[in-house]
Amino acid sequence: MTRTPRPSAEAVLAAVPELAPHARDAVLLHPEPGEPGVDSSSIGGPLLWPADEPWPVCSLPDETGGPDGGPATAMVPVAQIFRRDVTGPWWPDGADLLQILWCPNEHWDPPAHQADVAPVVELRWRRAVDVTHRLADPPAPTRYDEDGYLPRARTVTAEPVTDFPYREELPEELRPRLAELVRVTGPEGTDVITRLAGWKLGGWPTWHLHHPAVFACADCGTPMTLLFTAASDPETGVVVGRYGDLRIFTCPADHRHGFQVDLH
Repeated sequence: MTRTPRPSAEAVLAAVPELAPHARDAVLLHPEPGEPGVDSSSIGGPLLWPADEPWPVCSLPDETGGPDGGPATAMVPVAQIFRRDVTGPWWPDGADLLQILWCPNEHWDPPAHQADVAPVVELRWRRAVDVTHRLADPPAPTRYDEDGYLPRARTVTAEPVTDFPYREELPEELRPRLAELVRVTGPEGTDVITRLAGWKLGGWPTWHLHHPAVFACADCGTPMTLLFTAASDPETGVVVGRYGDLRIFTCPADHRHGFQVDLH
């Protein structure tokens, strides 16, 4: 399949200079065949997990356990990102390791900060040096949906990019100019300016399926920003929603505040 190349950030800003204040740093995480270790950034690979910290489990009602729930099942690694590999403004002071896990099942009526009909997500920020004794044999899930929620282990290649927001998140006077740039850049119906496809850290969320949503931090009310995007793709075997994206939003004021999961 032929893909239309995305213009450089410089070219986009030359066409619409007023977009500059709305640009955000992002890193695309390209999954590559390989055998990641616990000291590697990866998708679906092993985690550098402390031996004395309980492994996350889930007992919420789901498609395989039934509407009343079931015995707790172990979560599975989705991503592990080291700061040395993926730098950016999203890292809290002192943290150099981000770990994301999910329950490999779709859930009925999950907690409000989780997405409906989607895996339930857990997130950890760490200092890698603090993990002096690692968990050697993490538990495997006792139940799981085989279609899409057991990521294949892959190494990642990081590609720093500049991300731009969907036009409806811009001031009204800028929207027609961005829409015209999108129109002349890609084939009809294709947006290569604001739709960065794939696994991603940081940047802007895409809103091509419905109107943009604003998530307020439940702890302080600050508008949340996109931290992480898990994408459906054949390389990792992940399929979320209708071959869409699962996104994690966090509070920019304090990383210890709760997060919000969205399915798009």
